[in-house]
Amino acid sequence: MIQDGKIFLGAGAGGPQWLELRYANRHGLVAGATGTGKTITLRIMAESFSAAGVPVFAADIKGDLSGLGLAGSAAGKAFLARRAEEIGFAQEYRFEGFPVAYWDLFGRQGHPVRTTISEMGPLLLARLLELNDTQEGVINVAFNLADERKLLLLDLKDLRAMLTFIAEQAEALRTTYGNISAASVGAIQRRLLTLENQGAAHFFGEPALELSDFMRVDSAGRGVINLLAADQLMASPRLYATFLLWLLSELFEALPEVGDPDKPKLVFFFDEAHLLFDDAPKALLEKVTQVVRLVRSKGVGVYFVTQNPADIPEPVLAQLGNRIQHALRAYTPAERRAIRAAAESFRPNPAFKTETAITELAVGEALVSTLQDKGVPGIVERTLIRPPSSRLEPLSAAERAAALAGSAMAGKYDRSIDRQSAYELLQARAESGAAATPSHGGSVPPSGPWGGRKDAEEKRRGGASASGAAPKSGRAPARSRSDSMVEATMKSVLRAAGREITRSLVRGLLGSLKR
Repeated sequence: MIQDGKIFLGAGAGGPQWLELRYANRHGLVAGATGTGKTITLRIMAESFSAAGVPVFAADIKGDLSGLGLAGSAAGKAFLARRAEEIGFAQEYRFEGFPVAYWDLFGRQGHPVRTTISEMGPLLLARLLELNDTQEGVINVAFNLADERKLLLLDLKDLRAMLTFIAEQAEALRTTYGNISAASVGAIQRRLLTLENQGAAHFFGEPALELSDFMRVDSAGRGVINLLAADQLMASPRLYATFLLWLLSELFEALPEVGDPDKPKLVFFFDEAHLLFDDAPKALLEKVTQVVRLVRSKGVGVYFVTQNPADIPEPVLAQLGNRIQHALRAYTPAERRAIRAAAESFRPNPAFKTETAITELAVGEALVSTLQDKGVPGIVERTLIRPPSSRLEPLSAAERAAALAGSAMAGKYDRSIDRQSAYELLQARAESGAAATPSHGGSVPPSGPWGGRKDAEEKRRGGASASGAAPKSGRAPARSRSDSMVEATMKSVLRAAGREITRSLVRGLLGSLKR
């Protein structure tokens, strides 16, 4: 239910509890032990944001959010009507489905989601591969050289080819980039193989996701709920966390400044949020903290969903203005300290002791505190969360297939594109170099990081580069296959130039990411 720019969350002794849309981009937290009702809370918030015309992104960890697209039913669910009656919501309560777009990094349960290696960037890629400082340095060299020579890193084979190249040219690159050991390159290649075996190859490539497709409304003005199938993805938690962080960073980079709009441009639910912060290096934590702080002015609300508020680092937790705390259990001294810390984060209510209430909350009940006038946190209230309107049961395979076939995104991302990029250009160069090898077995000694004397001479004259252009001569060279390869690559580079420059500036704005 939406009323006067506010979302109805539930009610309790303190009356109805609302989340004001104008403060929804001030971020939030949904926390609680397993089985206390976090997923239902996420569901009703997604429903309400959608009804208010706000697009939503959420990961469907267990598959039980997929029913958001279909209307619920009272059959066998008398508890829904009882809850609605109990909180004074019976007259407004009705069953309805919401517009949902289904996505899947592996392309099995939804439209494929892809990005390119270049767009992911070296920092997040190093995090994904769990590289040490030395190996991360090698990845940075690969990205720098690719940028210098306008070689597109689109998928894993492009990165493999680039790593092979810098290993072969390690001696020539040493004076500029320092030592590049074969052992480091080999370790990265093995990590890439492991990542590929986990199915990540489906994620890297083209067509890359257009963020505008995550920010749509339907013909009735309701925000589309974008659900990422994550039940299989959770088998690779590092990939899951890195993808969501990349998506959040892309939103920050691409969206314009809007200040505090009347309602968010997008609400982003980060379920199992602890995966983002587990074993994260300090540089990455600083990046997350700054992105969360700054993305608010882009109209994006980020809501972390986790079992315990202690899972979220303090600098991030301090930025979460809207809080819904389900029950926590205390069996150990550490858990009791966590409950005490969670209670102290709320504005006290003289009617009850917050620390005690956290352990007494029933399933579907929560402590709620949202931002009120002038962004001041409201007094915490014990609240019965309203019942959902959509279907609680997940989609069947047939229902999901029908939803995908009828989706506005059908056909746009389903087929991958493998255009010419670093792999093809470096392979062509290697083949041309092999063909030019003298028949007596000698070789042309390299005079630069890109190959032999010809390359160095052309570079000195300002002529062709390693990307395949013809050298200057007294007559016009014939148009060759390599010329068209370069043209295709350069067109892609020009199309992406503005975006890549912006990305570099943003990385600089968020502080040094080098260790």
